[in-house]
Amino acid sequence: MAKDTKKPGKDGKPGKDGEPGALKTKDYDRALKKLHVELVRLQQCVVHKGLKVCIVFEGRDGAGKGGTIKAITERVSPRVFRVVALPAPTEREKSQMYMQRYVQHMPSAGEVVIFDRSWYNRAGVERVMGFCTGEQTRRFLAGTPLVEKAMVESGIVLLKYWLEVSPDEQTRRLKARADDGRKTWKLSPMDVKSYTRWDDYSRARNDMLAATDTAWAPWFLVNSDDKKRARLNVISHLLGRIPHKKLPRSEDTLPKHRKVSKGLEPTVPLKYVPEAY
Repeated sequence: MAKDTKKPGKDGKPGKDGEPGALKTKDYDRALKKLHVELVRLQQCVVHKGLKVCIVFEGRDGAGKGGTIKAITERVSPRVFRVVALPAPTEREKSQMYMQRYVQHMPSAGEVVIFDRSWYNRAGVERVMGFCTGEQTRRFLAGTPLVEKAMVESGIVLLKYWLEVSPDEQTRRLKARADDGRKTWKLSPMDVKSYTRWDDYSRARNDMLAATDTAWAPWFLVNSDDKKRARLNVISHLLGRIPHKKLPRSEDTLPKHRKVSKGLEPTVPLKYVPEAY
């Protein structure tokens, strides 16, 4: 599944073996700006029509899920686009029906819910790292298509993305997390343990795709070695999968003048943040 791809070239220069070079930053920003405008239009349509949208992002550690989600959400309202990234289950949650902790986060009318990892943890990390039994995994893979069919039949637009990263690119990204003080929080002890189990994750991924890629809830695979292109491709794809159209803009405009009186500054002693910059 993972392509043996080379790292793309630097900022627009050709990559190796005839592959396209990395997007120039200005080209990426220009394309992303256009997609952000379309995402705002989608947001307006979701609210106006009362759509219920659920987007699932899965993939190996370092595949670029977080960056893709950030690219989707940075120009829209968090009241409409809601990101769900659940921590490890509590003892109480472990005693519940497996899907229970996820169902409570499903979208209501006028919402887009994005899962940064999802119920598919059972088919991936839980299976590979021994947090569930083989029988629990088997039951999950058998039952999930039925649950997702019920979701779709209830009116939820369900999109599932698997971000595929090559072994070399994953190694580069995980090393970068260890070396960059801004990213060390992204490298957990579980990531380190998982790193040595590439083949186990490959087998788990293959079983998951075979069991849960259905007509009503198909998987969409994204080559994410080039993070910028992956983000643009995902946003472009989801915009095409969710029905929406441009709504008429409000005619409301700011008045030309407003009254700003003097002498209304606070008179009590206040503490100000030092202007260090």
